[in-house]
Amino acid sequence: MSPVAREVVALTLEQWASLSEEEPGEFVAGFLEEEEVPDLAHESVVAWLIATLKMWLAGRGGFVFGSEVKFAVTPSRGRKSDVSVYFPGRTGLPRRGVVRIPPDVMIEVLSEGRRDAHRDRIDKPDEYAAFGVRWYWLFDPAGRTLEVFELGADGRYVRAFAAASGKLQAPGCDGLVLDLDELWAEVDRLDE
Repeated sequence: MSPVAREVVALTLEQWASLSEEEPGEFVAGFLEEEEVPDLAHESVVAWLIATLKMWLAGRGGFVFGSEVKFAVTPSRGRKSDVSVYFPGRTGLPRRGVVRIPPDVMIEVLSEGRRDAHRDRIDKPDEYAAFGVRWYWLFDPAGRTLEVFELGADGRYVRAFAAASGKLQAPGCDGLVLDLDELWAEVDRLDE
């Protein structure tokens, strides 16, 4: 049975923002762009990150959000990162609708597939930088790597840190220790 073709309809950023959460996709140059279909390895990393970040933010304030938050990253682009973080003291976040305030950290977890790797390594860094996101984290479950990029004075990301294992102090996140060995062990439990 062949998949049902979807009608391609031009949208505005506001129309995209008002779509129900059952309507997957990101807003790219006036159209809805399909998102990757995450596997359990991807979702395991996302869940681990949200739990770890929530524990770090507990008692400090701040917010961590999952993958359905819609960000207006440029006038012609709307994105949904896998995880986003607002540090303590950030105010003015809307309860509903598209978010126009850049988070302090945007996190993407690579899924298998060239299209997703291109989007997360090529497209999104430029868009997140233009949006003003200070830190961009990129997790690769298949390669078992973390790359952390910091927004430079020139408005472009510079790789601030890269690691594959061990416990590390997350750049820009005072007191946040990421245990990559624990993370990858969690992913490995899927194969048992």
